[in-house]
Amino acid sequence: MAHDHEHDDEGRHHGSELSEMQLRVRALETVLAEKGYVDPAALDLMIEAYETKIGPHNGARVVAKAWSDPAFKRALIADATKAVQTLGLISRVGDHLIAVENAPKLHNMIVCTLCSCYPWEVLGLPPVWYKSAPYRSRAVNDPRGVLADFGVTLPADTQIRVWDSTAETRFIVLPMRPASTEGWSEEKLATLVTRDCMIGTGLPKLPNEVA
Repeated sequence: MAHDHEHDDEGRHHGSELSEMQLRVRALETVLAEKGYVDPAALDLMIEAYETKIGPHNGARVVAKAWSDPAFKRALIADATKAVQTLGLISRVGDHLIAVENAPKLHNMIVCTLCSCYPWEVLGLPPVWYKSAPYRSRAVNDPRGVLADFGVTLPADTQIRVWDSTAETRFIVLPMRPASTEGWSEEKLATLVTRDCMIGTGLPKLPNEVA
């Protein structure tokens, strides 16, 4: 499942153009709204909830607790499903959640090579690039190049391990805790955690970036 090995924002074009898929979704939403099948305001609220309330804030909470609570970290690595349930994060996705831990000589990345399987409840809405064909192929074949596209440069001797999500199994990366955060509360630590660092295409913020 893991692979030891062109980030491209598919659907992001010049100016304000939308991709063909985005146009189709917009047209479908318009038709359904006109026929009274969906309420646009309700859809907006659902999207906002996943973006600002559900995830990736849930994931940041999980990571921050793992950083500050060794017992929880061990439980998370052993069985992420059970560990997140202790925080009240119970969902269909959580039934198959696996946490993979970064280390000084090991960096993990997540991809779904077949489609866009993604742990919405802990990471929020999947970014457009995660679903793109270039990311799905290059993450396996050229993970170091993909990381460079995201502005992440790792030492040459760092192993990069790519985990392939499926409909049954989803992953969350446990990044390394930034230095100079001793004594920080879980709430403050969570401000360092980004969606991308839980996917593996980014690193946590530095303390001076949230001060």
